[in-house]
Amino acid sequence: MKTSLLSHLETFLVVARLGSFSAAARELRVSPAAVSQSTRQLEEQLRVVLFTRTTRSMALTDAGRRLLEGAGPGLGQALASLREVSAQPGETVGRLKLTVPEIAWPHVIAPVLPAFRERHPRVEVEVVVENRFVDIVAEGYDAGVRLHEAIERDMVQVRLTDAFRFVVVAAPSYLERHGTPQKPEDLLHHECFTIRIPSSGALYAWELERGKRNWRVPVRGGIVTNHRELTLALVEQGLGLAYAFEPAVREALRTGRLVRVLEQYAPSVPGFFLYFPSRARRSGPLRLFVEVVKELAGKTL
Repeated sequence: MKTSLLSHLETFLVVARLGSFSAAARELRVSPAAVSQSTRQLEEQLRVVLFTRTTRSMALTDAGRRLLEGAGPGLGQALASLREVSAQPGETVGRLKLTVPEIAWPHVIAPVLPAFRERHPRVEVEVVVENRFVDIVAEGYDAGVRLHEAIERDMVQVRLTDAFRFVVVAAPSYLERHGTPQKPEDLLHHECFTIRIPSSGALYAWELERGKRNWRVPVRGGIVTNHRELTLALVEQGLGLAYAFEPAVREALRTGRLVRVLEQYAPSVPGFFLYFPSRARRSGPLRLFVEVVKELAGKTL
């Protein structure tokens, strides 16, 4: 009875709004007879008359007006919500929340989202760009993007990119004025753009490697910022050296606005991965996102 009552109430609201059984039938895509029958059944269940009808017109009775005023707004919102969350056959409705570091989103998320949204337009995607390490379970995320070494071992991982390097870069004008570092220790005598580690507040030491040897160089400079685009813009103006995600500076390197420094010491990392807890595989939106990611993986860098 509750299901039929809700259906009859929906029909009543449409008739009351349009003032016509035939117009309501067209909107609801049913016959006028079905609309009339639904209205009669509602009146019988409520034991009141909702419409006054003549051969030329119809109007709400006092009971009909009170029902429209009392139930109309709430029921209308409820029905709209039901339509919003309901899915057609083969369609997925839901929400996907991702945490993504700043250096990754232009290369591994932005290229995927257009294809995903085109295929699954009723999945709402929230992308939070942040450089801190996030407990995705505790903070309500469905998945995250991180470098391989920063992901907990109990997480499912889906490769987003091939391996890539971090490189030290500078503008030719800076090197002309200050010389070119030849070994990692030389960086201590240069102006270097630095960032703070969100978890500790300490300045990040640039990580370099050659063969089996590794360096962590505590570089310093007059500008500290976690904004990658600001850093690269100032580096191109000759203000100092930067430690950069190589794909992010590929165009600047190609055009000569920037050049690599200490390239033989550039460390390579396995790449970016989408990660999520194994139980999250039950999430329909996440499962579909992983499908698109796997299809486009390796095409974004």
